[in-house]
Amino acid sequence: MQLAQQFEQVLCSQPFSHLGVITNKQESILRVWHPNASQITIKWENTALANVTATSNNGLFETKLPKEYQGEIYRVIAEGLNDDKGYIDPYQFSEQAYHAVHYIDSKPSNLYEQAGAQLLTLTSSQGDSVKGVRFCVFAPNASTVSLIGDFNQWDGRTHPMEKTSMGYWVLFVPELAEGERYKYHIKDAHGHDLPHKADPLGFSAEQYPSHASKIYNHNNYEWNDSAWMEKRKGNKYNSPMSIYEVHLGSWKRPGIDTDARYLTYKALADDLISYVSDMGYTHVELLPISEFPFDGSWGYQPVGMFAPTSRFGNPDEFKYFVDKAHQAGIGVIIDWVPAHFPEDGHGLARFDGSCVYEYEDPRKGWHPDWNSCIYDFGKDTVRQFLVANALFWLDKFHVDGLRVDAVASMLYLDYSRNDGEWIPNVDGGNENYEAISLLKWMNEEVYKHFPDAMTIAEESTSFPKVSRPVFDGGLGFGFKWNMGWMHDSLHYIAKDPAYRNYHHGDITFSMVYAFDENFVLPISHDEVVHGKGSMLHKMPGDEWQQAANLRCYAGFMYGHPGKKLNFMGNELAQAREWNHDSSLDWHLLDYEKHKGIQALYKALNHLYTSTPALYEQDHEPGGFAWLDHNNADQSVVSFVRMSKDARQKVYVVSNFTPVPRQNFRIGVDDACTLTLALNTDDGAYWGSDYDVASTVNTQTIPWNERTHSAEITLPPLATVFYVANVD
Repeated sequence: MQLAQQFEQVLCSQPFSHLGVITNKQESILRVWHPNASQITIKWENTALANVTATSNNGLFETKLPKEYQGEIYRVIAEGLNDDKGYIDPYQFSEQAYHAVHYIDSKPSNLYEQAGAQLLTLTSSQGDSVKGVRFCVFAPNASTVSLIGDFNQWDGRTHPMEKTSMGYWVLFVPELAEGERYKYHIKDAHGHDLPHKADPLGFSAEQYPSHASKIYNHNNYEWNDSAWMEKRKGNKYNSPMSIYEVHLGSWKRPGIDTDARYLTYKALADDLISYVSDMGYTHVELLPISEFPFDGSWGYQPVGMFAPTSRFGNPDEFKYFVDKAHQAGIGVIIDWVPAHFPEDGHGLARFDGSCVYEYEDPRKGWHPDWNSCIYDFGKDTVRQFLVANALFWLDKFHVDGLRVDAVASMLYLDYSRNDGEWIPNVDGGNENYEAISLLKWMNEEVYKHFPDAMTIAEESTSFPKVSRPVFDGGLGFGFKWNMGWMHDSLHYIAKDPAYRNYHHGDITFSMVYAFDENFVLPISHDEVVHGKGSMLHKMPGDEWQQAANLRCYAGFMYGHPGKKLNFMGNELAQAREWNHDSSLDWHLLDYEKHKGIQALYKALNHLYTSTPALYEQDHEPGGFAWLDHNNADQSVVSFVRMSKDARQKVYVVSNFTPVPRQNFRIGVDDACTLTLALNTDDGAYWGSDYDVASTVNTQTIPWNERTHSAEITLPPLATVFYVANVD
């Protein structure tokens, strides 16, 4: 096949061998490819060559290159384009394009520093400089890859890319600028056209219908969070952590006087961050913001892993959101989804016609629960892609932590599969050794390069040592969601108080394993969707009892060892389930009940963050002791939390029945005065305002295997906190 036909039919995988300056022993030939051009001119800074010969009828030209111009940057001016300036030929920069792949696999972060679309300034051997973009994409089994975009009318013939020995395709295109849209036109190994693919390393992306990647410069934004970055070096395990989980698209919507569907990152930086700060939360956790095509996935079917979703603004505006959070003293955690990805045509699925990113066998590579592809955790290129992505968000966006989604689905080969639907590992078991290895490596790299950040596992099984260091045989996560506590405690609180005495173990069992991991107590978005009911409507009884149960449960949660996480809207006591297509029910704050419950969550946060006994030993047995865990008859649980120096103790008592209890005796360790710190039944929280003493003196009466005791009043369906400060 003639060379021109190869280019015309997009069949050339080695354009650098045929285009640009081709030098042999006798002479140097300059060859240019410009589809459909009938005549071109080659132009240097002060000279032009018009006698360029067309070697075909459809765009291939060549001329002998005078020695005095070798090494100088030249332009191509095509007749009929109404552009006297023309363009700098990309194919004179073969060495600079190849440079991208030399260091990619030496460390994970090199992937996002070298691949994708990188803005560069190149200098010729003559000292001339030119700005442009180097493109580098991994498609090892493609027969050809072309760069397409607005700059070439999305014509796959115009910019064929060069295939390297590592399976990457490269091309440097001069004078492209930030904001330009692009994709890749890929032919599979058999020469069949695939759907145009977005850049797996794209830093910015458009929404439907284009789903195009956009060139973006990460070096423009100037950060103003140095004080926070220094502050976050403190020990996270003995610091308070109360997390507000947020779906940015439905926390609050724009007013009716605008056509905007969502608040922008900038608007959220002002509105959301000030709210989170006022409510006393220490961190905000965002449902996935990596670019995703379908609103209804809430971000859990990501396509653009290196691009914050453009629904709310551009990448710099997301940086602004993080920056403003840090300036307000709020940490930012993002949900990270390395377990699976959707089949959308512009995404990773069968990227070059083969399974580049996913397992080939559907028994490993297809997720039946989410109808999505599973990453091949055994491939070096996929492993680097995922680890690089984890580092990328911490590096370029200063996020403080990654909450890793669906870890259990990664750990087990038989997750949500019946017999015969999965492939055992080499030892005949169900553990995915490749995924386990990947998670360990990811955590090691994160804590190696960003020791002040954190990783949090959403892991719903009893897999051992999830939040223990890799050197200790663990997976290396910093924290783990306590799904067992969540399940058992919600099962308990949903029972009618008359029957709770038969289920007392549900509310106490968590302390059997509370210190096996570094736990976060999650009441997340998953608990208020898909028919599970809102938090308020999980509670039994009439309107007052539902609200009281919710307040009592919230108090119990804040007293229990473990960091805290609450999904947005829990504090409003919404009656309806969360709906990602609409705002939270902010109008409920016009009513005293909802305003009171919001006030309780605010008070709990401020009590928690200002009381070392409630957070310093969240993950150490020495910070907790039962007073009485056997009082099933009265459905009362009581325990004490202690600061690290043991000088502060908080006595927490929860009455899970609507029966008030006078003269209720609790054991106390010391002769002291107990000061009421919080009562969830307080009238300020829409409680019954049952009379409770603000201070109580202890008595030398042994109780609960302690030398002293005190008599307190337990309001109905309430949790009370009494603080003792010992000199």
